[in-house]
Amino acid sequence: MPGWARELVPATAVGFAALSAFTYGVDLVLLGVGFDLLGLPYPVAVTLAYAVALALAFVLNRRLNFQVGGHVGRQTARYVLSVLANYALFILLLASTLEAVGVNYLLARLTAGACEAVFMYLMMRLVVFRQRR
Repeated sequence: MPGWARELVPATAVGFAALSAFTYGVDLVLLGVGFDLLGLPYPVAVTLAYAVALALAFVLNRRLNFQVGGHVGRQTARYVLSVLANYALFILLLASTLEAVGVNYLLARLTAGACEAVFMYLMMRLVVFRQRR
């Protein structure tokens, strides 16, 4: 990144974006394998793919992006709570509210997705992988 951008955008934000794109791809591939190849019911396939992608995102962000040690059990608990809050706030509440007031469902989901990305990055940086100084 150019020098001015490095001052505005933390390296962990760029890493988070790259890892999120990768794990989203893994999510979609696993969904296709589960639903199309294995013939799993859609709710089962999407849930399994999402769970694997979330676990992979946690491990990759912990090791490669935030490069933290510490108590993995506590970090995992904070991550699970963050994911649940993210789901409730943005997928259920925001996207559903936007769709209910007449916003196209895809635009509602894209808007919620942008909010999710910012929320999850901040949660991972400030809560899940917080580092005491």
